[in-house]
Amino acid sequence: MLTSLSIRDIVLIEALDLDFEPGLNVLTGETGAGKSILLDALGFALGARGRRELLRAGAEKGSVTAVFEIAATHPVQEVLREQDLDASEELVLRRVIDGDGRSRAFVNEQRVGTEALARIGALLVEVHGQHDDRGLLNPRAHRGLLDAFGGLEGQVAEVRTLWAARREAETALDAARRSAEEAARDADWLRHAVAELDELDPDPGEDATLDSRRRLAKEAGKIREEVDRALANITGEGAEGLALDALQRLERVAGAAEGRLDAAVSALDRALVEIGEAEREIAAAAEALSFDPLELDRVEERLFALRGLARKHHVQPDDLAGLADRLRARLADIDGGAERIAALEASLRETAAAYDSAAAALTAARMDAAGRLDAAVTAELAPLRMERAVFRTGISSAEPGPDGTDRVQFTASINPGAPAGPIDRIASGGELSRFLLALKVRLAARSEGLTLIFDEIDRGVGGATADAVGRRLATLAAGAQVLVVTHSPQVAARGAHHWRIEKRVEHRSGAEITRTHVGALAADQRVDEIARMLAGETISEEARSAARVLIEAVD
Repeated sequence: MLTSLSIRDIVLIEALDLDFEPGLNVLTGETGAGKSILLDALGFALGARGRRELLRAGAEKGSVTAVFEIAATHPVQEVLREQDLDASEELVLRRVIDGDGRSRAFVNEQRVGTEALARIGALLVEVHGQHDDRGLLNPRAHRGLLDAFGGLEGQVAEVRTLWAARREAETALDAARRSAEEAARDADWLRHAVAELDELDPDPGEDATLDSRRRLAKEAGKIREEVDRALANITGEGAEGLALDALQRLERVAGAAEGRLDAAVSALDRALVEIGEAEREIAAAAEALSFDPLELDRVEERLFALRGLARKHHVQPDDLAGLADRLRARLADIDGGAERIAALEASLRETAAAYDSAAAALTAARMDAAGRLDAAVTAELAPLRMERAVFRTGISSAEPGPDGTDRVQFTASINPGAPAGPIDRIASGGELSRFLLALKVRLAARSEGLTLIFDEIDRGVGGATADAVGRRLATLAAGAQVLVVTHSPQVAARGAHHWRIEKRVEHRSGAEITRTHVGALAADQRVDEIARMLAGETISEEARSAARVLIEAVD
């Protein structure tokens, strides 16, 4: 429910703050007073396209803030969660426009894009008028309206799920067929390439290992020569023999030296242990560096084979193993593709049959709901002085899709014997208004949580018909918040809350400035306003008396 609307520097409105209530809210005023400005400002806050012309002349920026009270179960809560916006029972939409025509949008003071704002706004407010092309007059919306009336949302959800499964099965089958066709064209080459790769049997990391062994093998002779000399220097009469001789000599005289040689003896003893360890390590290294002259040839042959095959397939040597797996998989599409395609074809037939069955059941349910809606709307037209008009919900076949296989369009026949046609083409302005109202009354369940705005929907009707329109608006407002812009005193008299919109010329600093003002009317002011609507500018006591009669008749 819309609880408040604040407008700053929009067209002829300098500053305006309005508080709205549940029930039927009526807005009246002379033609040209600025009722459209008010609706345009609200539409701007709800995500409508911003225009530079919205900004009041002389202002640097303008803004509109709309505050809504929403239930925790309101559909808009889901959109708020999707957009990572704060969800609460109060929703504040604010839109600002600058002098260059650029606008910024905020939801609960968090910046959002215009598209997100429009999604949110569409779930909060519906605007209906004689030339409304977004809701009841838009054939693309008729199927959804019928489904809502018939309570078919569960069946629609099932059909959408099955349609997605069918499309997924079709996509998988198409991909398998394309893959098999591509693989079949390259079958001979694939078999040769896989055989070549299998024969080489490359391992990841093998290139680096072979490259290291190759470099080591090429240097092995030079390294071995130095290792052998080092080993010779240690063994025999080399370092180890000299150290051992020195140790033996010191041990023979250490007792007479009264401890002065103990440290030296210990050091030489440790040195001999380290020399022995070094001798063993050098000997092991010498053995490891004993390369077979043919080993280098074998390493290089393997290394060059890996790199040559990698260049041939335009990959790195370490990627050859993965390439082999991929090529084998493509071969499998040839060798086992027929079985896989057959399985996918069976899966598609199964999902398509499930979709067709659910779509057929949905069509039958829509046919039943259409009959009930036709009877309900046609019955609703009689009190609106359209006793001979007939409403029809046309259902025809359409291409299968996520919402089934039906095309839905609302049609009507105004006069007996006349052919039915689209509502917006066969009805006059006043008749169209009443059709829209009758439809909306019967589709009221869909309006739960919505603020409904009717923009001069009573234009072209008067007297008893206008009174019938007022009754239907009041009925609709019993379960929802309704705002109606009206020129009909019969409709205005049924309002639970009444605002007058007027244009005033103010004198400021020697200049005349036009401003739009909106004010809530007290009881006596309301009598005068309805009297003006009945009699014109000159309000007589007779007009006031007639206005009181209208109001009292409602009460």
